[in-house]
Formats: sequence, C-alpha cells, structure tokens
Amino acid sequence: MANGSRQAAWEFFGTELRRHREEVGMTQAELGSRVFVSGAYIGQFEQAFRKPQLDISQRIDEVLQTDGIFERLCRKLIDDKRYADYFAQVVEFERTATRICEFAPTVVPGLLQTAAYAGAVTIAANPFVTDEYVEEKVAARLERAQILKDATRPEYWVVLHESVLRIPVGGPQAMAEQLDYIALLMRDRKVWLTVVPFAAGAYASIAGMLQLMEFDDAPPLAYTETAFSGTLIDDPAVVKRAQRTYDLLRVAALSPEASLTLIASAAEDFRRCVSTT
Repeated sequence: MANGSRQAAWEFFGTELRRHREEVGMTQAELGSRVFVSGAYIGQFEQAFRKPQLDISQRIDEVLQTDGIFERLCRKLIDDKRYADYFAQVVEFERTATRICEFAPTVVPGLLQTAAYAGAVTIAANPFVTDEYVEEKVAARLERAQILKDATRPEYWVVLHESVLRIPVGGPQAMAEQLDYIALLMRDRKVWLTVVPFAAGAYASIAGMLQLMEFDDAPPLAYTETAFSGTLIDDPAVVKRAQRTYDLLRVAALSPEASLTLIASAAEDFRRCVSTT
C-alpha cells in the first residue's frame, strides 16, 4: 500500500472513530479514560496524527461495541508481512516522524543498511530460508530507507557504538561498502552521526537498541528492540527517560568529524583485508 493510501486509510479510521464515539454521546476524554489513554490521544487518533496500537483499537471496540471494526482496520493497516508483527507499526510512525534518533550498539540501523549488509543480517538470523525470502526482506529494508531521500525527510540523528564498525557483517568487502555508504550519507548531510568509542567504557552498556521519534502534532515515541521482540513506548515518563539516556550517549560520543574519520579508517581496514585474501 502506498504511503498516501495508508494515510488516507488512517484518516478513515479516525473519521469512523469520531462517528461511532459521537453516536454513543461520549466525549474524547470519556472514551480516553475507558481505554486508558488521554482524551488528547483520542483526538489525535481521530485526526490521524497518531496511529493507535492494536491493543488500544481492541479496547475501543469493546467500549463502543463496534464488533471488532477498529481491530480489523488496525490489523489491515499494520499487516505488512515484510516486517515482524511488532515492528510493522514502527514503520508507519517513521513515515510521519519529523525527527528520528537512534542508538545502535551492535548492528547498523536498518535505515542505513546496504543491500549486502541487510542480506547478511537476514541470513544470520534465518539460516535456512530461501533466496526469495532474503530478497523480500532486503527490498523492504531498502524501501523503508527511502524516507531519507524524500524532500520532507525527517532529521535523522544516529549514535553508533564502535562495535558496529568492527563486526564484519557479510565479510570485509560488504563491511567496507557499508561504512563507505554511511560516510557518504554523513558528507551529504542526510544523517547526523556520531560514534561512542570503546574508550568510553560503561556507556556502551546503558542502552540496547533505542529509537526515538518526534512528530509535528503528536507526542514523541520510543521504541526498543531485542532479538525476538520490540516494544513501542508512548508513556511520557518512560519516553523522557529514554531521551535522557540518548543524551548521555551523545555526550559520550566522538564529534561528527572524529566519528567520520574513525568510520573511514575502519572501512580502509576492511579493504586491506580484502586485498590480502
């Protein structure tokens, strides 16, 4: 489904939500209290500024007695088999974010991955899958990264741990190309990227994979991920803690200039490995 079609579908979700809410004479605040969100959130759902998570859609159906309408709409809109179920909604939020901040402790973030790197990561996690499966996952990842090429692209801030630069995902050639690509995006000012060096010590352990997203007309979100699941967080207090953690990581990182030098040096190290084999 194209981005415009998805947005139109979310707007339909919001219009239907407002219609059903008003039919039972319930205010946004009243509905919000019944489904455990604020009335302001209900307003944002109705205006398609924020996309409700599946569990909220299910509670809305229960309160408004809509026979599963909103659960089915939500499932249809986030049902993209190219992504894990827990990640599909994050992709939707990325498309409307005005600012995305990420910390990656071991693996290059998906929005920055080359095809070879993405393929190697996919095979490492799924060693018995078909070539067609790998190609589908890689294509989805590259398509997702198109937001960085749009005229309305979000500000994209990334903090990498130095481990990301040293782990030879896909082999030396693939890593050299991956690091060259990151350096190119930095030089083209598509991403503001810094590296937390090994010398920073304990800072590497204060967070796992972390993504923060900001929006024009909705509160910020945080997303964390492990190898087998991900958690989308909209609790303001928890998001604030995540933002503070990200700030600490940025303080521990090298300057952008020093980071670029380190990335270029790591790429050259991998190229030397290629030339000696």
